[in-house]
Amino acid sequence: MSSVIAGRSSERSERAQAPSDIRDHAREHAREHTRGHTRTRLPWRIPDGVGPRLSLWLATQTFTGLVLMSLAVYLLTASDLRTRQDDTLLQNQVLLQHLLDEHQALPTEDLRKRLDEFLDVHRDLRLTLRTADGTTLYDRAVHARISGTQARTDSGRTLDFPTTQGPIATLRLDTRADDAFVRRLGMTLMVASLIGALLVSVGSMVLVRMALAPVRSLVDQTRRLAAHTLHERLDGSDQPEELRPLVQQFNALLERLNRSYTQLEGFNADVAHELRTPLATLITATELAMRQPGVPAATLDQLGSNLEELRRMAGIINDMLFLSHANSGATARRQRVPSLAALARDVADYHEAAIAEAGLQLTVDGDAAGDVDAALLKRALSNLLGNATRYARSGSVVRICIDAMGGGLLRMSVTNAGPPIPPEHLPRLFDRFYRADPSRTRGSDHHGLGLSIVAAIARMHGGAPFATSTPEQTRVGLTVMGGELPSSPRRRWRRRRQKSVAGVHTV
Repeated sequence: MSSVIAGRSSERSERAQAPSDIRDHAREHAREHTRGHTRTRLPWRIPDGVGPRLSLWLATQTFTGLVLMSLAVYLLTASDLRTRQDDTLLQNQVLLQHLLDEHQALPTEDLRKRLDEFLDVHRDLRLTLRTADGTTLYDRAVHARISGTQARTDSGRTLDFPTTQGPIATLRLDTRADDAFVRRLGMTLMVASLIGALLVSVGSMVLVRMALAPVRSLVDQTRRLAAHTLHERLDGSDQPEELRPLVQQFNALLERLNRSYTQLEGFNADVAHELRTPLATLITATELAMRQPGVPAATLDQLGSNLEELRRMAGIINDMLFLSHANSGATARRQRVPSLAALARDVADYHEAAIAEAGLQLTVDGDAAGDVDAALLKRALSNLLGNATRYARSGSVVRICIDAMGGGLLRMSVTNAGPPIPPEHLPRLFDRFYRADPSRTRGSDHHGLGLSIVAAIARMHGGAPFATSTPEQTRVGLTVMGGELPSSPRRRWRRRRQKSVAGVHTV
């Protein structure tokens, strides 16, 4: 009994499984059919750009209009030619009827001669005279192209009419010249339509590109906008009337963003400023507590940890205050620095212990002089050098490069050999608290504001930060406006003035 029950249950399971197998097979077949259909379908779509779309639409519209106009010209010309051919046949029928009526008997030698002379004059005609039983009395095609068998197969228009003498006359007009003319006309109109559509497409592309020049100008203006330039506005004076409302609304949006950003910066500065006093009090109290006699070792360790965190918070607050001050429009206090390489070596001496501990070597390449804020540049170089020291490979060389770019522009950068930075992270490398890889942080004293401060110092000097990274090396730096312009009369006057003053003091 159990075997019977097991057999029935297996049959039921097989019957239940069969529809599912069929459904799975059907779905697989449908997927194969869909994939095959997708492969054979042509992937064509209308271009996304305004210029290509307008060019395509105008070309299609122009081609359609030219084709319709060409078709009308073709049909009217062909109809006019057929009407002219019919008129020619009727006129020649009247002449032949009059010629045949002059002779009572058909055919006679005199009539044959007269008919030959008539056909010699009308070289596109062919005349055939037949009796009622089909006997040919006269058949003459003077024109060589319609003679013999060829004349029966070539295109032409035929007119049959009875004569007063009894035979039936068949007058055939050779229309091959007109047919060739109509074919040439049709081909010419088609080629002209294609060329016209192509010219309209190219011309519309050029015109659309010229018409979109104001839009490209707006794109260039918006590309220059950044968080520190929200006070700037788009120039819509040269824009067409259709784009001015867009420019006005965008400028209104920039005004709202600038107001919000200013309020946020002010809030951050106020919070940071208000936290400085309590933090200073906590730091002082912690230091005093650690100096008290009889404090247990565990308590000293806890107080030391608290003091470290308090100092870290104080550093963050000071950095935020500096960034807020820089973003509010502060500029660098410039003074003449005769050697930026000497300034870089001072920064390197400060990091000498960290560089030696990391097993690195440091070189300073290049030199330049400029009117810069030495303290700010030292801070920027210190941040760059500290960042490079943390991520450089042990035993590699860290280079500080100083270049005079011309036009008063100076470039300072720090290059190290280490793990590359992914390209998608490079544009955000100078954002506040941004880390390309949080796992790369090697200490708790680095809070992600160092490169933001570098960017702020660069902007305070009228320059910009930059960063490049390859598998071989990573280079981070800044440009500043502080070099001496060779063609500046004011600077030449200043040098002469300094030399004259130095000469007076020497005397």
